[in-house]
Amino acid sequence: MAAIQQWTVTEVRIARLTTNGPYIDTKGTLLEGPYHDEKRNEFRFVDIWDHKVYFMDLAKGPDSLRSIETATSVGVTADVVADGSSNANANTYSDQMIVGAKHGFALLDRRTGALSYLRKVWDGEEDSAVRADLMRSNDGAVDSHGRFWVGAMNDPKVKKPIQEGVLFRLDPDLKLHRMLEQLTIPNGIGWNDRDDTMYVTDSPTGRIYAFDFDASTGAISNQRVHFQLSEPKEPDGFAIDTDGCIWSAIYGGRRVIRISPEGKVIGEVLLPTRNVTCCAFVGTELFITTAKDEPNDELPKSELYGGKVFRVDVGIKGQPKNQFRFQK
Repeated sequence: MAAIQQWTVTEVRIARLTTNGPYIDTKGTLLEGPYHDEKRNEFRFVDIWDHKVYFMDLAKGPDSLRSIETATSVGVTADVVADGSSNANANTYSDQMIVGAKHGFALLDRRTGALSYLRKVWDGEEDSAVRADLMRSNDGAVDSHGRFWVGAMNDPKVKKPIQEGVLFRLDPDLKLHRMLEQLTIPNGIGWNDRDDTMYVTDSPTGRIYAFDFDASTGAISNQRVHFQLSEPKEPDGFAIDTDGCIWSAIYGGRRVIRISPEGKVIGEVLLPTRNVTCCAFVGTELFITTAKDEPNDELPKSELYGGKVFRVDVGIKGQPKNQFRFQK
């Protein structure tokens, strides 16, 4: 068996711009949704538990970090553009982004944190008020045709997650589709380079599923297990590189693993904290979010590093992000 490639983020922070120790030394609780906005040269991420969205100017580094507070939890963000827009109104949504919020899909004002819901996913259901309280949005991604896929799960502040999770798809015309049900914690979502396979993580099962994907219609079929984590840890959010490999954050496992298109682990990034939540590419660097450690963590030093952001150069770039193509 060939040795896997390995990168290490150490516990010693030499300087603010090195890959050692936390790169962004914030006091987060559940950091998720890392996103590189190339047009703005900006990196952003959310704190689901503390209802915050953070922004950092990549040219200025961590000293430029700012945050906005939202009225409720936000699990994932994406850029939005007016579909078919002319140059005259191409920047219509320059001060907004689309997010998976507590009750569904919303526009978020990046200056004030104000949320404006586009679709509340439980509206019209018989138990809509109960579901709206019990559930929240988690991870998500935009596909090549500008459709926003977001998973909803039981809100741990209200109920321990069980198989009530649903994967939703919001089309540019704001039509809402239930694409997958009986998930527990729907997480990392992405597509291969040929755009004919979609990957979806269900964290507590340890599985990353693959589906045949029809890019023209957004249909998925032929569900199968692409990767199974054979230990009591959980694959969380992920990023996909230009070789088609998945970089999956392992919650409770102190690492990010690189999974080949064949479903084999071929690399890992080791971190000095337990709860690794997600990652995103900024050039050839991997920016990695984490969650605060549990009080009974057996590594006392790790209390210093949970809920912070790390980065490490892995020598390969990630797939570009797609924008939600809003047809208003």
